Amino acid sequence: MSATTLAAAPARARPAGIQSPAALGAGALLILGALAIGQAVSPRQAALYLLGGALGLVLYHAAFGFTSAWRVFIADRRGEGLRAQMAMLAIAVLLFFPALSAGSLLGQPVAGNVSPIGVSLLFGAFVFGIGMQIGGGCASGTLYTVGGGSVRMILTLAAFVAGSALGAAHLHWWAAQWHLAPISLVKAWGVAPALALNLALFAAIAAATVWLERRRHGRLVATGSTPRQGLARVLRGPWPVLAGAVALALLNFATLALAGKPWGVTSAFALWGSKAAMALGIDAASWPYWQAPAARAALTGSVFRDVTSVMDFGIVLGALLAAALAGRFSPGLRVPLRSALAAVIGGLMLGYGARLAYGCNIGAYFSGIASGSLHGWAWMAMAFAGNVIGTRLRPLFDLEVERVPRQTGC
Repeated sequence: MSATTLAAAPARARPAGIQSPAALGAGALLILGALAIGQAVSPRQAALYLLGGALGLVLYHAAFGFTSAWRVFIADRRGEGLRAQMAMLAIAVLLFFPALSAGSLLGQPVAGNVSPIGVSLLFGAFVFGIGMQIGGGCASGTLYTVGGGSVRMILTLAAFVAGSALGAAHLHWWAAQWHLAPISLVKAWGVAPALALNLALFAAIAAATVWLERRRHGRLVATGSTPRQGLARVLRGPWPVLAGAVALALLNFATLALAGKPWGVTSAFALWGSKAAMALGIDAASWPYWQAPAARAALTGSVFRDVTSVMDFGIVLGALLAAALAGRFSPGLRVPLRSALAAVIGGLMLGYGARLAYGCNIGAYFSGIASGSLHGWAWMAMAFAGNVIGTRLRPLFDLEVERVPRQTGC
């Protein structure tokens, strides 16, 4: 090959190197934090903190975003992300339903996330869905993109926490409106019929995305090439989204085994926001939301005793570690005004909607369906409808409606 030919050939971009200071810092905080939590609370709580770190790493490396997956399907009928969600849910129900039916797992009592369908859930999920697209992320997506260095998502997270506290203050009114009793398909029908129905629905949704994607594009759109292979890809990403789906289902099951309940995210935001309100002189302790003994203990105690809080902290640090390993941790301080406004508005909607809907894309959708609760399916339908509206509103805030998912997943 001549020198001229060599010069004309496009240069292959070299993958970024590991950002050692950030990686070592994140790793140290995970290890030292686990040691401190293990001593101050319990070894089990420390394990849950590290489990959160594993969730953050998986979310970042697989760019597993609920928000972008729904957006690119709405905008361009690309369904890879939705199919990965269905695979994740299928694995989860196969693991969860027998354990929940037995009532114990590895000697520990376990219970699912089962909540009522009513005005509160339907309205809250719809508002949450709009907030996903305006705010730029879901609950898990907000945490892992904050850990990955997104300054804009710090605004979303702060508003998310504020909206969650407001939702906690108002939840008693919403919960008093029309609602059905909580319905667990596992308890009502038994494991086998509940599994059959759920697996059939997952397959039908996946098949519908295949049909719609082929109708739009003539074929299933292939994923782009990856800059790393082998062990380097495992440690530094990016991972196939399906690998992320499998890992998240297994880690949620590990959460059930350790915590006695499935993975959740946003109850911690309500706790943080209510603690902040009390620091500002607002009597959050008088809200009906905090009157149960366990809730009151959480409000008055250390956040490190709250399972969801320590897992959320772990997610942020796990994502920071993943971003540093990938060489992609580069916080940018400039956030356009309209984008910042969207982050705040979207964050408030996310927080308020999550409290009214008894959870977010994790606690209500992922863990709700994995628990066999009918409310998880209702949440999905209403949140998806909200995402349709939110996707159409994004251009008003100069936010892109992309045709392919971003690597950040949000």
